[in-house]
Amino acid sequence: MATSKLTAILDARCPRCRVGPMFQYPLLKVSKFSKMHKHCPHCGFRFEIEPDFFAGAMYVSYAMSVGLFITVFVVMLVVFNDPPLWVYITTVAVANVFLIPVFFRYSRVLYLHLFGGVRYRPELADQPPVAPPSSSH
Repeated sequence: MATSKLTAILDARCPRCRVGPMFQYPLLKVSKFSKMHKHCPHCGFRFEIEPDFFAGAMYVSYAMSVGLFITVFVVMLVVFNDPPLWVYITTVAVANVFLIPVFFRYSRVLYLHLFGGVRYRPELADQPPVAPPSSSH
């Protein structure tokens, strides 16, 4: 059964086969949240399509931070009856710090899935994992 694009994004899976994980460790392993596989462990797809490809993911991360800011602003305004400015600033700052691993990962996942130009190949999902590429210097 084919995995949907949304499921592959939420699970941080390869956009080509939608099976292999993009990251080496689970999100809850906070000290290693940024460690990506260079290639998909299942189909061998190289995640960083070109040098500095993921620099564009900063824009996605920025959009996520703006969304967080707007959400916190509305919640504080409606639920907490417009508290002082320092409460807004502190809440946004603390939430941003705690969400750094999530924003980092999902900005890269979204950027690769939506802007990477990678075509999904469902036949790769049913094949056995490929051997990892040899590193040549």
